[in-house]
Amino acid sequence: MLKFYEYDKCSTCRNARKWLDAQGVAYERLPIRDTPPSPAELQTMLDAYDGDIKKVLNTSSADYRTSGIKDELPNLSPSDVFARLQDTGNLVKRPFLIGDGVTIVGFKEAEWAAQVS
Repeated sequence: MLKFYEYDKCSTCRNARKWLDAQGVAYERLPIRDTPPSPAELQTMLDAYDGDIKKVLNTSSADYRTSGIKDELPNLSPSDVFARLQDTGNLVKRPFLIGDGVTIVGFKEAEWAAQVS
């Protein structure tokens, strides 16, 4: 089953959830702030995005701007970043969809259709 990490107040997450429901896709909803993706899931997603750590970060969040991670990022290892994401789930790019053969952050319908169908 797919894991769908989301923030309820995020309109992009709501749109992605509506899309999944319309496609009849089974998934488990997880609140990204309270239950962020595991370090293993973050590593899988990082690998899917060719090691581009910014792809798994919510760079538009206030937490990203105020946490200082933006300035520290060049000196942090992926495991250091993952530890930060475990502490502050809002730093994870959302929605975050992961499962067997599926690794997607953000919501672009064409990308989701290519991986989820």
